[in-house]
Order: sequence, then structure tokens, then C-alpha cells
Amino acid sequence: MKHIQNDWLDAIGEEFEKDYFIKLESFIEQEYAAHTIYPPQEDIYNALEFTPLEKVKVLLVGQDPYYNEKQAHGLSFSVLADQKIPKSLVNIYKELHDDIGTYVPNNGFLKKWADQGVLLLNTVLTVREKEPTSHCNMGWEVFTDKIIETVNQQDRPIVIFLWGKPAQKKKKLLTNPNHLIIEAPHPSPLSAYRGFWGCKCFSRCNTFLETHGVEPIDWQIDNI
Repeated sequence: MKHIQNDWLDAIGEEFEKDYFIKLESFIEQEYAAHTIYPPQEDIYNALEFTPLEKVKVLLVGQDPYYNEKQAHGLSFSVLADQKIPKSLVNIYKELHDDIGTYVPNNGFLKKWADQGVLLLNTVLTVREKEPTSHCNMGWEVFTDKIIETVNQQDRPIVIFLWGKPAQKKKKLLTNPNHLIIEAPHPSPLSAYRGFWGCKCFSRCNTFLETHGVEPIDWQIDNI
């Protein structure tokens, strides 16, 4: 299974040698051999590949990948450009429009965010087709907790979005006073109305970054 190549390797590379990860890797290899698994193996670590540790400005914590064909590509909430925009992302775009005035794009490909320093991290990095949470509690959470802890250790201004209760459970890992934690309900249709709409996460994020001399995120995803 492909591993990461950039500065994340120095920060968390030792995880690959630990017993839990060796067991996880064996399990994942067997899963790809026997089932349809998303994302494709070469995309598992895209969140880390696209957003090196030194460039992280924002951490957006998701759950497990989309479980339908041609959706997941290693970035939380993002889908490939030719796919229908998932409902949670539709709600994110609605809040973006209401908060900072962006137009609603015709695609859900969020790599533009990742390239600017938004770490789009799922807490579980793989899933069986049409079986949500099927790879939970197999070891991914240990690995991604290490990633979150590593972000927490960075002594520069970073914004962390914790949307929904599963993401908010990670708050215990986040102790750095230099960072801004923004909590909100999950943007799914089941919960967006409970306070995700109107949370103004994106303007609050950019205000914090600008106040600390950091270039804000251009949240506008362009039409394709």
C-alpha cells in the first residue's frame, strides 16, 4: 500500500512501523483483494499528499469516505468533478454563499481548498462499497488521531472545523491556544438546520487567519 512522500513522512512515518498499522495494512490489502473498496488505493493518502504539514492552515475533520462508485478520492467531503454533488456538500455551499457570498459551483471537487492549506481529513480513510463505517475501528482512527495531534503541535495559527458529534470527539486532542476551534452541527440534511446554517464558519476562519497575518482561504470552488 502506497505511503506518503512529503513532510508528513517525517512527522508521522513511524506510525507505519507500529503493530496496529501493520495489522491495519494487512486488513486493507485483503479488503481491496476481496471487495470493492473506496477510494482507489492510490488515493488513500491524498489529503496528506495535497496538503503538506508545513502548509496546513485549516483542518476539516470528516468521518469515513463516500461509499458509492467514483465519489471518494481521499479528501473529506470532496467528490470527483464529474460526480453529483453530495447533499452535505450542497449544504456547505449554501452556507458559504450565505456567509461570504460565493456562488454555488457545478461540481464538488475540493482540491482547490487542499492546495491552499485546508487539510480535508477523514478519520477513517477507506470503506467498502455501499457499506458505510465498514472500516471503522480497524486502526485508521489511531492513525488519524496522530495526524490531528501533529496539527495540534504546530505553533502557528490554524483553524480546526469540527462539524458534528463524531468530529467533536476529537476536541480532546486539540489543546494548542494558538489555534481556533470552530464547532457546528454536521452539514448533512439530518442536522444542518440545527445550526450549521448560520454558523459563519468560513468568515470566522478567514478573519482569524487575517488577524494573525496569514493569507485567508479562497473558498470559491470554480465551475468546470
